[in-house]
Amino acid sequence: MALSLLQVGEAKERISAAHKPISETENLNLNQLLGRIISRDILSRVTQPPFDASAMDGYAIHERDCGKEGISLEVIGEVSAGQVAGQTITAGQALRIFTGAPVPDGASAVIIQENTEQIDGRHIRITSAASEGANIRRSGQDFSNGQPLLKAGTQLNARSLSLAAAAGHGTLDVYRRPRIAILATGNELVPLGTLPGPGQISASGGIAIAALAQENGAEIIDLGIARDTRAEIQDSVKRAIAEKADVLLTIGGASVGDHDLIRPVLGGMGMELDFWKVAMRPGKPLMVGRLGEMLVLGLPGNPVSSFVCALLFAEPLLRKLGHLPPRNREASVLLEESMPTNGPRQHFMRGVFTDVSQTSVRALSSQDSSLLQALTQADCLIVRPSYASEAKAGDSVQIIRLA
Repeated sequence: MALSLLQVGEAKERISAAHKPISETENLNLNQLLGRIISRDILSRVTQPPFDASAMDGYAIHERDCGKEGISLEVIGEVSAGQVAGQTITAGQALRIFTGAPVPDGASAVIIQENTEQIDGRHIRITSAASEGANIRRSGQDFSNGQPLLKAGTQLNARSLSLAAAAGHGTLDVYRRPRIAILATGNELVPLGTLPGPGQISASGGIAIAALAQENGAEIIDLGIARDTRAEIQDSVKRAIAEKADVLLTIGGASVGDHDLIRPVLGGMGMELDFWKVAMRPGKPLMVGRLGEMLVLGLPGNPVSSFVCALLFAEPLLRKLGHLPPRNREASVLLEESMPTNGPRQHFMRGVFTDVSQTSVRALSSQDSSLLQALTQADCLIVRPSYASEAKAGDSVQIIRLA
């Protein structure tokens, strides 16, 4: 039975509906959690600061000496961070104190050292008065024991990790990252770093797809290259299943040629085909199905086509699986140059911005889906709807940013 071409929007919806966010969690050390998503609310285990602390280097003074200028005080001792003062301050006394040290009993303010002058080794004079409470960080000023600090679903960054550490946590529960198995197929492919021989090319598509997946929180299972044989493809798919991949991304072999074996091999292994082929260019021969619990995305072999398909379909899927918010790459800009009418397939044309404010764009001269240099030069994809009429310079067009 012939399968009609899906529109891009419907294909996105069907892929998104095929999987729910991952519910499995793991407990990891804070130094492993940059970019991860916490699975439950984080409460403080401590009060911060745990005591009234000095905010500056200076002298702790009694409340009766606050607001006074020109008076002399006896220095009765010293306390630094990590120590506890054994003395209690009374009127006419001061205690040398350093930033972060506990404020001693009886003290109501810290006068900064710049507002004092030495009289002798045991006495100082206040040259500029300090108000009561000055330069003291009160206990619990930041947060209190048991206080909610981070909500479930928060993506951890340097600041939130620091907060969790200060709140007494050494580990946190986070959602497991999506496991993405990537398989390149083709007799013509050679591994990265290997110089191609006659009739061969480097397997460049896989590294781009893996990098995009990692940008979106995925854990990569590199299945390498499978030759165009049923046995090699089957073995690679079995490895993806054994390693409990959530998604299998294949590159190449999903079209209708004699050596395009992905669809028949996976079908023979029990894959339920959802759809095959999308009304778009580049990227028409996109295949989507399910093999057991594993979602399968069969990407085209041309490197530009596979990248565009991964950007449009795999990125939102991975972000949903990993509890990441959708990434908004879309924008409306003005055309620098006119564009001709479009055909029946939605066209994603490589384009570059023509001004520093990124409000004007033009299409690159070559739109060949095999040219990686043009893709690397591009700033965006210019979206031309199916059967779009001619667009003139100055018209508004939709784009998808590549960065």
